[in-house]
Order: sequence, then structure tokens, then C-alpha cells
Amino acid sequence: MTTDAIATPGKIIAVHLNYPSRAAQRGRTPAQPSYFLKPASSVSGTGCTIERPAGTELLAFEGEIAIVIGERARHVSPADGWRHVASVTAANDFGVYDLRVADKGSNVRNKGGDGFTPLGPALIPASAAGEDGWRVRTWVNGELVQQDTSDTLLFPFGRLVADLSQHLTLEPGDVILTGTPAGSSVVVPGDVVEVEVDAPDAAGAPSTGRLVTTVTQGAVPFGDFGTKPAIDDDQRLEAWGSEAELAAAVAAGRATPAAQTADAAQHAATSAPSVLTDELRAAIGGVAVATLSVALRKRGYHDVFIEGVHANHPGDRIVGLAKTLRFIPFRPDLFASHGGGFNAQKVAFDTVEPGEVLVVEARGERGTGTVGDVLALRAQVRGAAGIVTDGGVRDFDAVAGFEIPVFSQGPHPSVLGRRHVPWEVDVTIACGGAAVQPGDVVVGDGDGVIVIPPQLLAEVVAEAVAQEAEEAWVAEQVAGGASVDGLFPMNAHWRARYEAEARGAGAEASVVEGGAR
Repeated sequence: MTTDAIATPGKIIAVHLNYPSRAAQRGRTPAQPSYFLKPASSVSGTGCTIERPAGTELLAFEGEIAIVIGERARHVSPADGWRHVASVTAANDFGVYDLRVADKGSNVRNKGGDGFTPLGPALIPASAAGEDGWRVRTWVNGELVQQDTSDTLLFPFGRLVADLSQHLTLEPGDVILTGTPAGSSVVVPGDVVEVEVDAPDAAGAPSTGRLVTTVTQGAVPFGDFGTKPAIDDDQRLEAWGSEAELAAAVAAGRATPAAQTADAAQHAATSAPSVLTDELRAAIGGVAVATLSVALRKRGYHDVFIEGVHANHPGDRIVGLAKTLRFIPFRPDLFASHGGGFNAQKVAFDTVEPGEVLVVEARGERGTGTVGDVLALRAQVRGAAGIVTDGGVRDFDAVAGFEIPVFSQGPHPSVLGRRHVPWEVDVTIACGGAAVQPGDVVVGDGDGVIVIPPQLLAEVVAEAVAQEAEEAWVAEQVAGGASVDGLFPMNAHWRARYEAEARGAGAEASVVEGGAR
């Protein structure tokens, strides 16, 4: 084994699929190997960093066994191919799924970025073991995620050398990346990926040592020329490896949910009978937030008012079920890992359903915007009933020009990253001092915004409607010259009079209704 620096290869040739475990994961087994080239400028070594490009989401690792050509090969047989290999080392074939759309299969931009081919740290002489004696393992943040051996390969090393030599000359120093086993997945900024190749059954069990790469977040955006990064649900699921892996990553805050999966889950949630029926929605539409707060306070709910928020249009009113979005305080590394791409903020605004109110936890921080004109417009187009944030609103005048009601602490020109990291959606949050869960009923008017636990909705609305009718009658008496003494609140005399008039009005309504039939 040698630890000399690995010379920059003239050619880097990578195999698409070669391990049965990976082929099974992909759902296809090739009859023959296929290849792509990686540029020499993509080579890096152990201890280096790799940037996830700005505006991308799906940077994936692929731990691999790399073979280094030692003797020129042209038109060699599969039986002789291994003889042309000088050494073996570890490799990581990084790629960005977001850029697959740009390459049409060539992988130039997807897998050709600077530092996207770490090699090393040591070379093991090929003579240390036979073709079938090698093992590759990969760790992410110390957890073993890939492990396989060369005796399982669909296309052994010698066959790869022979096949390639039919078409081109392999020169000393050229590198062949021989494929990755199952377990390849997505990494995010801050993750550390380690790959090791060894020959565990050979004398001395030689090893390359661990090839260590740390993921960082790129800051330079793509220009207005060339193909932009783009992904869909199929790419997202393929990058993460499985629906289970994606679901676990979403739960851990490391991934954006697949839109189809999110839509399906949302559909399942909204297809169930809603506590906010059309009848209750209509009833609550004429009830003041102040009245609802009285009914809730009687039941021990004193902290259900979202403090400090005001509507962007005078007279605005909102009624809907809560969809929640949570921001955490800004920290550079966390913003690097969660602030880019299709982050939690964009997910929330892109998946809010008709009739829902998007409620944002911004910790009462007024010193930056939490929603701007584009996202507010997206919520309006999707039919959201409103937006509530205990933070600021950017592009305030533009947002005020939209129809959608927005309750906030007021305008602020700064972007989100000044104070916040978009963290997660559809979780319990604290907005303006009130706990809000997905599915809570949110009602807002000129007095502010209140949150009603869904199990209390029917009784609270019934009581509030009755209270509104009673207060309207009291107002009529005051307008007619009555003193508020004994009337507000009503003493026994006024109560009896009110109930008599209410019964009379009810009877009259029944007569009219019966006659109409």
C-alpha cells in the first residue's frame, strides 16, 4: 500500500450500474455495462469539501471502488483485463440530481463539478488481492450506509477494462469507477461522508483508509444562461433511494417532501370530514373575534389570541383551518442546510390548500420579512383563506394589493435570512404567544386573530352566535334610549323581556316559513 498523492488521471470513466443491490434498488438490471466520463478537474482528495450548488437540493454520494490502470490496454480480453490494473483506491462519485435535466445522460454538469470525484487517500497494489477480494464501505456522519464486495459485481473489473479497451486506449493512470452498491442517498451541507476500500481477507487486510469529504453550501447562483436546476418527484425519490428514506429525511428536517406524496397526504387529510363544516363556517362568519374569545375564556382557554398582528386591509376577515410553518433563529450553518432550494417556507406556500390559513411562527421577530409578494400570490392562487405571521411582511404594498388577507406585525424590507431559518411545516407552533396546531380553526377580524381547538368549535360557535344576537338586541335598546344600568349585562327584568321577544320572533318566523310551503 502506498500513501503517495494520487496523480491526476488523464481519463475518469464511471460505470452506471454494476452491483446487483443497486440494480434491484433501481428496478433494472443491465445486460451490458454502460459508462460516462468525468473531468479531471473534478478530482479531489481526502479532507476536502464539496459544495452543494446554490439553488439545488439533491446532492448524492456514491461510494465506489476505483481501479487505476497501470499498463496500457487496447483490445484486451476479459481474462487479461485485471492484469492491466496497477492499484485500487476509494472513490466517491458525487452527483447533483437537480442538473440531470441539463445533461441528457452525459452527466457532465450533474457529476462533473469541482471536487465531485474524491479519490484516495491511499493506493493499494492490485496484487494484494484478486478481483473478487475487495470491499467498499460508506459512512455518513459516522453511520454505515453502504457495504458490498466485488465478488457480487455484475461486470468484474477485468471485463470492464476489456470492454472499454474495445473502443479506446486506456493509459497508465486512467481511473475507472466501478459502480456503487445500494445505499447511495442525499447529503446536505454539514454532512461528512467517508468511503473506505479494503481487502479484508488478504494478507494484512490492506485498506485505503477513509476518504473524507465534508459537504458545504455553495453561494454563487446560476446565471441567466444555460439550463437551470430542476427536479421532480421521481428524481427526489430516486436520489434518496426509497420512499422510506425520503420520509425519514423529511421527518428529520433534512429533505423536502415529494410534492405528490405531500399532495396525497394532504388529500387524505382534507378528504376526511372537516370539523369546519359549511354550516359552521357560515355561522362563524358573522361572529366577532372578541365574542369568540369570551366563549373560549369561559372554558379555560386564555392564551389562544395571536398577539400583535393586524390585517393589511381594513375590514379583512379570515376563517379557515391552520396550516403551520415554523422558523427558527438564524444560524449560518443551519441556513446553509435548510435555507436554499425548495425549503420549508416554499413548501408551505406551495402546498397550502383552499380554505386553509397559513400560520407562521416567527417568534414575534419584526426585524425582517417572513412572506413577500411572490409567496403571498402563490397562497392566493392556491385558494388559501389567509396568512397569519407574528413577523414582518416584505413587499408590503404589493402584498396589500392582493385579495388575500394577511395579518402580520407590519412591513419590513429585509429578506428572511436576516433573522430566520425556514425549518419545518405542519407541526405545532407558537405564533404571537398562542399554540397553533395543524387543523386548528383560525378566525381573524379587526380585533386580531384567535385560535379555536377543533373539538370545541361547535359549542363555542353556538354560544358565540347566541351572544352576538343578545348583544345586538342590547344595542337596539341602547339606541332607543335605554340606560345600560341593568341592561348590560342584563338583569332578570331585561333577561325575561329579551327571551320573550326572542320566542316571539322565533314563532313568527315559523309561521312565515310554514306559509311559504
